[in-house]
Amino acid sequence: MEQGPTRDGERELRPAVPGLGREPGPASSPTAMAVAVAAVLPAGGCGERMGGPTPKQFCPALGRPLISYTVQALQRVSWIKDIVVAVTKENMDTMKSIVRRYQHQRVTLVEAGATRHQSIFSGLKALAGDQPHSQLPTPKVVIIHDAVRPFVEEDVLARVVSAANDHGAAGAIRPLVSTVIAPSADGYLDQSLDRAKHRASEMPQAFLFDVIYRAYCQCSDYDMEFGTECLHLALKYCHTKAKLVEGSPDLWKVTYRRDLYAAESIIKDRISQQICIIMDTKEDAGCIGFLQLLKKEIEVKGTSVTLCPNGQDLQKICQGDCYNFICINMMSSDFQETTKLLNELENMAPSSLYPVAVVSVHFLDFQTVSFSGRMKELREMKDLAKEVKKQNVFLYGLLISFTQVEEKNSHVPILCEIPAQINIISSDPYNKPGARLSWRKAWKDNPQQLQENVRQGASIITSLIKERNAELTGQLLVA
Repeated sequence: MEQGPTRDGERELRPAVPGLGREPGPASSPTAMAVAVAAVLPAGGCGERMGGPTPKQFCPALGRPLISYTVQALQRVSWIKDIVVAVTKENMDTMKSIVRRYQHQRVTLVEAGATRHQSIFSGLKALAGDQPHSQLPTPKVVIIHDAVRPFVEEDVLARVVSAANDHGAAGAIRPLVSTVIAPSADGYLDQSLDRAKHRASEMPQAFLFDVIYRAYCQCSDYDMEFGTECLHLALKYCHTKAKLVEGSPDLWKVTYRRDLYAAESIIKDRISQQICIIMDTKEDAGCIGFLQLLKKEIEVKGTSVTLCPNGQDLQKICQGDCYNFICINMMSSDFQETTKLLNELENMAPSSLYPVAVVSVHFLDFQTVSFSGRMKELREMKDLAKEVKKQNVFLYGLLISFTQVEEKNSHVPILCEIPAQINIISSDPYNKPGARLSWRKAWKDNPQQLQENVRQGASIITSLIKERNAELTGQLLVA
C-alpha cells in the first residue's frame, strides 16, 4: 500500500551559497515565475554503481547527504512552489530527518516505486490529487530532476520551464563526451553515431503537467519498468515533441564513488570563495594596515575578502553566505576575540548547511618570548575546537612569527610536540626566552620579514579553508 504524502520543513532556510542554488536574479525567466511550477525528485534508487550499502542520494558530501544539496538548489528558486521527493519506505524516516535537520521547506515525501518511472509517477499522483491525503495544488508545469544532480542553477531551470510552457515538454542536453557505438550480437562493432549530430539527455526536464501525467497514465508496463527517458514518454503517448535546451557543464550526475569525491571538491571550492576577517581595531587605527595586507595576500589566491573591524555587520555578512572567518587576536594572548566570534556564530547558526571554518590568528616573537610559555597560554585551543566541532564549526589556529632568523635552514618546517598534545608545525627551530615584542615594532624594524610571514600565513589560511580537514581542527600552525 502506498504511503500518503507527508509535508515537512516549515522554517525559513538561510540563503544558499552561490553556485549551490542561488537567489532569484535577473537571469530568471519571467515566464517561469508567472506560471505555477512544482518539482518531482525520484530518490528511490539503491545506488548499485556506487559500490556501497548506502544509496548514493544519501551518501555524505562534506558530512551532508547529497540529496539535501539537490533539494536546497530547488528550494532556493522561489517560484518552485512544491518539491515532491519519492523515497522508499525503508528510507522514509531518513529523508524526514534530513528535511528537519537542514530546514528544507515546501517538501512533500511520497513512497517511491520499484523503478524510476514508477517513482516519478508516484510524485505526479501527489500533485494530481490521486495520493491519499494529498493536499498539494496541481501545477501548470512540473520539473523532473535527479536527486543526485546537486549543482543545477536557477537559470537552467527557468529556461527549461519556459520552453515547456511554450512547447509542452523540454529537457536539458549536453554535447556527447564519448562516441556512442552499437555492438553486434557477437561482440563486434556494428555502427557508431556521429557525435556532432547527437546529444546527451540530461536533467532537469519540464513538462506541462497535463501532458506528462497523461503519458504516465497510458504508459505500458514495459516502459514503466525498463524506460529511463521522460521526454520519450511525452512523445510516444502524447505526441509532444520536447524543446531541447542547452545545459551547463554542472548538470552531471553523481553515479560512482569518484563522482562523490568530485562533488565534495566542488562544494568545498564554492563555499571557500568568501572570507570575513575580524579584528578588534579600537586600540590602534594602524591595525587596519595589517588587515589590508592580509586581505591583499588572500585575494591574490582568488578569494573574496570582507573586512569586519570590531565585528561590525557580522550578522549581515553571515546572511550573505559567508562560511569562513579569520579572527585576529592582536592585543591578547588568549582567545578572547575568537571566543566572542564563536558565541556570535552560535547565535546566528550559519553552520546548519555547511561546516564553518574559523582560523584564530595569534602573533609570536620566538626570540623574545618563551615558546613553551606561549603554548601554555594557548593550550585551551584543543578543547575549544572539540566543543565547537559539535556545532559543525571547524576551528584552526595560526601563529604568525615576526622575528627574522638568519640561518639558511630557518624556514624548513618541523613538527614539535607541546603540552596538551597540540601539534605545532613551525618554520623556526629556535626557542629563545625574553620579553614580548610588539608586532608594531616588528613592522617598523623589519617590515619585509613580517610581510613574508603574513604571506605564508595567508597560504596556510586559504589551504585550511579550502580543504576543511576535520582532523586538523584544534591544531596550531606557525607561519
